[in-house]
Amino acid sequence: MIHIKVVTPRGTYLESDVDSVHMKTVVGEITLLPNHTPLFAALVPCRLDLKQEAPYALAGGFTKFEKDRCLILTDAIEGRKDIDIERARQAAKRAQDRLDKKDPKTNMQRAQLALARAINRISVYGG
Repeated sequence: MIHIKVVTPRGTYLESDVDSVHMKTVVGEITLLPNHTPLFAALVPCRLDLKQEAPYALAGGFTKFEKDRCLILTDAIEGRKDIDIERARQAAKRAQDRLDKKDPKTNMQRAQLALARAINRISVYGG
């Protein structure tokens, strides 16, 4: 078993024992299983899949894995029950509109990140 703890600026969001942890780092997707090699990685907005639980929308952050203990530090994480699907759809539309305008005043990287977070929340919610 892997002991996972997810911490946000508001405190511990989740602490549980699971069989596996699947997430996306800046260099690609990774699945952690018991006895995995120690790891420290930066995370991108992604779906956090835990074997015994429903998926979560993770806003990115950092993870440390060592001795079957996984710590994730993130600015935001949402389970399906936490997601306001209409708000997520509106955020995706706003971000896509900003990207489509191609206004030189628009921070494209920020708009792309906002779109990725919104799409991630929509995906975890289920549509």
